[in-house]
Amino acid sequence: MFNFKKHPKALPFLFFSEMWERFGYYLMIGIFTLYLKDSVNGFGFTEKEAADLYGTFIAFVFLTPFIGGLLADRILGYRRSITIGGIMMGIGYCLMSVHDKNMLYVAMILVILGNGFFKPNISTLLGNVYNSEEYKSKKDSGYSIFYMGINIGAFVCNFFGAALFNIYGWYAAFLAAGIGMFVGITIFWIGTKHYKHADVIKPKSDSDMSLLHIFSVILLPSIGFGLLALMLPKPLVGSATNDAFLFGCIPIIFFYGRLLYKSPKEEKRPIAAMLAIFSVVFMFWAIFKQNGSTLNTWAERYTDREIPAAILPGMKSLYLAEKITYKKDSVVVMDEQFRIKDKKLMEWNFPSYFKNMPPENLPAENESIYAFNTNLFQSVNPFWVIILTPLLIAFFSFLGRKGREPSTPTKIAFGLLISGLSCFVMVVAIYSNDNGMVKASSWWFVSSYVVITIGELFLSPMGLSLVSKLSPPRLTSLMMGGWFLSTSIGNKLSGVLSSMWDNYENKANFFYVNIVLLCAAAILMFGMLRWLNAIFEEHK
Repeated sequence: MFNFKKHPKALPFLFFSEMWERFGYYLMIGIFTLYLKDSVNGFGFTEKEAADLYGTFIAFVFLTPFIGGLLADRILGYRRSITIGGIMMGIGYCLMSVHDKNMLYVAMILVILGNGFFKPNISTLLGNVYNSEEYKSKKDSGYSIFYMGINIGAFVCNFFGAALFNIYGWYAAFLAAGIGMFVGITIFWIGTKHYKHADVIKPKSDSDMSLLHIFSVILLPSIGFGLLALMLPKPLVGSATNDAFLFGCIPIIFFYGRLLYKSPKEEKRPIAAMLAIFSVVFMFWAIFKQNGSTLNTWAERYTDREIPAAILPGMKSLYLAEKITYKKDSVVVMDEQFRIKDKKLMEWNFPSYFKNMPPENLPAENESIYAFNTNLFQSVNPFWVIILTPLLIAFFSFLGRKGREPSTPTKIAFGLLISGLSCFVMVVAIYSNDNGMVKASSWWFVSSYVVITIGELFLSPMGLSLVSKLSPPRLTSLMMGGWFLSTSIGNKLSGVLSSMWDNYENKANFFYVNIVLLCAAAILMFGMLRWLNAIFEEHK
C-alpha cells in the first residue's frame, strides 16, 4: 500500500510511531464521554457535564503543543520531547482505567501535557529528515503517507476499544490505549539512528523571544486570567471551566494583536492574513470536534445500531456486538428527549437505547438484542479520510494541470461551506426520525461524515501549508502556535455547543445553529478572498 523504498529510512518508523500514538488517543477520545455518562461503571455525568469536560479536555490538548514545540526547539530536542510526551500520555491512558474521579483528572493532565510534547515535534522531526537535497522533492508525499498513518490508527483503534469493552469493560479499553502508546514509543526508539541527525536544536537569534519572555508575557497572564474567572460569583459562559479557559485565552490573543502591531512593515500583511484566517477557522473545529460528544450521543441514543442477523454471528465471534438487555421499567429516569429526570435512580445501568423504539419492536422483558458499539461510529471519519484523500489529491492535481487549482484561502473557504452542508444532512435525519422519537438509519450518520470529511480535507491540511508559506522564519513557531490556539478555542466551543443539546426540544434547531455558524464563517472567508489571495501571490 505504501512505497517506503523511495523515502528516507526514517519514514516507516515515524509512520508507525504516529499510527500507534493516534491509536491510543482516538481510542480514548472515542469512549471518553460514553464512560463519563455510564451511571454504573463510569461517573453518571449528565449530557451537559460530559460535554463540558470533554470540550475543556480537547481544548487544552491542542493548546499545549505551542509550548512543547518551543521547548523542543530550544532546550530539549525533538527525540527527547517525543519520548517524554509519549510516556506521559501512555501513563495517562492507563490511569484512566482506575475508576476514581481524582485519578481521572490526573490522567487528563498527563495526556494534555504529553500531547504538547509529542504532537508538534514528531511532525517537525519528519520535516527535518526531508530537508536534504536527496529527499526534499518528496516531502509532500512523505507527509501524505504520514497523515495516512494517523488515520489508520484512528480507524483501527475503535474496533479494539469495542471488543475489549464488551469482554472486560472500560478499564481494558483505556489500558489498550496506553499499551498502544508505549508500542509507538518503542518503535520510535528502535528507529532512532535513522533520524538522530535531524534532531537539531534551533540556534538562538536576536529576534527570538526568550522562554522567560514567553512565560512572563503569555503563560503567567493566561493563568492569572483563568484563575480570575474562577472567582466570578456566577459563570458567564455556561460553566466556570468555560470562563476560565476563555479568559485565559485573552492574554494570548492580545499578544498576537501586539505582535501584528509591532511587526515590521514587510511582515504586517502576511501576519494579518494568518490572524484573519485563524479568527475564522476556529468555527470549523467547533463543529467538527462534536464527533466525540454530540455525534457520539446521536449514535448512542438516536441511531438504529441493532446488528442484522446475517452478520451477527461474525460480529459476536469478534466481540464487536454489544449486548443490551431490556427491562420495562429501566428507562423511567429519562424523559422523551433522553434528559435525565431523576439522578437518584442513576445507579441503574439503564438501557436508554430502547427509549425511542416502537412498542412492537421491543424485546420481551429481560431479553437482549445485540448492537454495534457506539464508539465504532468514530471510525467512520478516518475511514472516509483514507478513501477520499487520494481522490482529492488527484482532483487538485487535475485542476493544477489546467491552471485552475484554487488557492489555499479559497480551499479553506470551501471547506467551511462544505462542512455546513454536513449539518444540513443531520437536519434531514432528524426530520426523518420524528425529532428523535424513532431510531434513525445509520446511513444518515455515515452520509454526514462523508460531507464533513471533504470539508476537513479542504481545510485542515491547508492550515499547516498556510503557516509554512506565510510565516516570517523568525515567527514560524509562534504562528504555528496561533493555528493551534484557533483549534483549541474551537475545541472548547464544541463542548459549549454540545452541552446545550438537552436544551433543544427540536433537535433540528441544534444543527441549524451549527449551519448558521459555519455559513457565517464561510461568508467571512469568501469576503476576504481577494485580499488574502493577493497576499499569497506576494509570498509564493
